[in-house]
Amino acid sequence: MGAIRIFGLAVLVLWAAPAAAQAPKPGKLESYKDWTIGCDNRNRCEAVSLLPEGGNWPDAPVMLGIVREAGADADPEIWVSRAAKGRETLDFLVDGRKIASVTSVNGEASVQGPQASALAIAMAKGGGMEIRAGGRRIDRPSLAGSAAALRYMDAKQGRAGTVAALVATGLLARGAVRPAPPLPTIRRAAVPAGAQPPALWREELTALGTFTGCADEMRSASSPPELHRLSKTETLVLVPCGAGAYNYTSVPVIATGIPGRRVFRFAGFDYQPGWSEEAGHPMLVNADWAPETATLQSYAKGRGIGDCGGSEAYVWDGARFRLVEASAMGECRGAWHWITTWSARVTD
Repeated sequence: MGAIRIFGLAVLVLWAAPAAAQAPKPGKLESYKDWTIGCDNRNRCEAVSLLPEGGNWPDAPVMLGIVREAGADADPEIWVSRAAKGRETLDFLVDGRKIASVTSVNGEASVQGPQASALAIAMAKGGGMEIRAGGRRIDRPSLAGSAAALRYMDAKQGRAGTVAALVATGLLARGAVRPAPPLPTIRRAAVPAGAQPPALWREELTALGTFTGCADEMRSASSPPELHRLSKTETLVLVPCGAGAYNYTSVPVIATGIPGRRVFRFAGFDYQPGWSEEAGHPMLVNADWAPETATLQSYAKGRGIGDCGGSEAYVWDGARFRLVEASAMGECRGAWHWITTWSARVTD
């Protein structure tokens, strides 16, 4: 058992070194009064409205956001999301003047084109906003901080000083806007289909609890460690390591060798998932494995209603898990739509 632990610690050092050298850098979120904004590695930016500080959760919440891709040709898009069925016309008013109208289908609507640009500019300059459905007011999203958020978007995308900016406008032509950075490409390893790997033996469970430091949590867990085949010789083991009201944690471990004498090492990641920094080794939250796409998901909620937290999705490249998507919402103020902070292209 001591040899297993030494082996795992040695591999942990190998896991940490390349991850630090090649780690992706998801974008950071910024908040301005009642708006929060973030941009991903492609400089795709999204600003999302928040409930006013200390505001109560409404009976019929409405989410509002402004998203814009990077590049000279991209225009803003303004979306609305709420619980509703059927089709209806939504009107957007700023300071009592109707700026845009769009058809909503089952609570989802998107304002695009010249209407979206006009509405975004009006929101940045305005004092009050209403969204109406069939002439009935359904929301009054706060505009406090919207101008600062859109100014941040202009700067982040290299639009400041150009005619394409929403707030920080200037005389430069659209052609002066920075192009989007290249999209990272990750090659996904093929995961063999077939029967589940053999269950862990009692001795292996004991060694695994000692190696991960999760022995007590494993004994109290409602289910044993999950085993998922990665290759003919490697198995992903998701070791339960604690649970709360709406989050449960697990340690991802790679097992190799024959049943009964398998050895373990921490799974390698190019970006630390979940709550890893506190644990000193990779730690997933509400982990989910999709074998058909070789994707491992970590999804941590800041509170039960899910209006804040962070998530990461990884694909297995045959050697380690590579980050392909990350999203986050740092403010627990009614925004159940999380902002994408990292994306990558996956190939087979």
